[in-house]
Amino acid sequence: MTLSSSNKIFFGDNLRVLESLPSNSVNLIYIDPPFNTGRRQVRISMSVDRDDQGDRKGFGGYKYLTKVLGKLSFDDIYDDYLAFLEPRLREAHRVLTANGALYFHIDYREVHYCKILLDSIFGRDNFLNEIIWAYDYGGRSKRKWPTKHDNILYYVKDRNNYVFNADEIDRLPYMAPSLVGGDKAKLGKLPTDVWWQTIVSPTGKEKTGYPTQKPLAILERIIRASSCPGDIVLDFFAGSGTTGVAAHKLGRSFILVDNNEEAIRVMRSRFRDVPVEFITLEDYKYEDKAV
Repeated sequence: MTLSSSNKIFFGDNLRVLESLPSNSVNLIYIDPPFNTGRRQVRISMSVDRDDQGDRKGFGGYKYLTKVLGKLSFDDIYDDYLAFLEPRLREAHRVLTANGALYFHIDYREVHYCKILLDSIFGRDNFLNEIIWAYDYGGRSKRKWPTKHDNILYYVKDRNNYVFNADEIDRLPYMAPSLVGGDKAKLGKLPTDVWWQTIVSPTGKEKTGYPTQKPLAILERIIRASSCPGDIVLDFFAGSGTTGVAAHKLGRSFILVDNNEEAIRVMRSRFRDVPVEFITLEDYKYEDKAV
């Protein structure tokens, strides 16, 4: 049984959607599950205008008036995080094609436990990389080394048969180009397993206002490297839908899943000009299993 190549966004429990998908049907999975921080994640959108009667002082000593435009949030609290993840990751392994890959985005609190779980599902030999996404933004603790990175665990279904398009990956400038020669310096170098990439700017055009939104550049690099045009990319913790945006831009189809109404509202807005089917689970026929 094959999966259709049309874009789909599911609103509901991702485990139910995963169980309905055919085996060996998805080429690439990227997920950014809740990090189990133990708190509610909130992103407040506001406007800031210069005003002599403003409520805050800013650049040049001028006063600014802030207005709250909206608030998006979700709970990031799980009593047994691994028990929540395990059935979803086992289904992810099942639905991947024989040459498919999984990128699992997590933070320092849970990465060690998640790697052990993923080793047991994918096999330790099929673990290829721990990618460190490093950034330099936000507050800095004075009680410990400031935490300025996320972890992305990269697994394949079969380490002897997987897609890795090195020639399609964005290249970076050498730090000392004079040491490598003109041709090499002009070509640039492949990224390593440490990726320096700023977060989504709070004032940039890319921002949707959704908490934990990830940069489009991160997803584009992953999709270029580990899938081909026409492939199907799955993200079952879709959030603001960045995976789908990157997949569509690069000529892949996408399946996105989220059970947060605010995430679905953001994605409806973000994909208003993209051919995509929005599916609510109550309207979805699971016995078909051919979406």
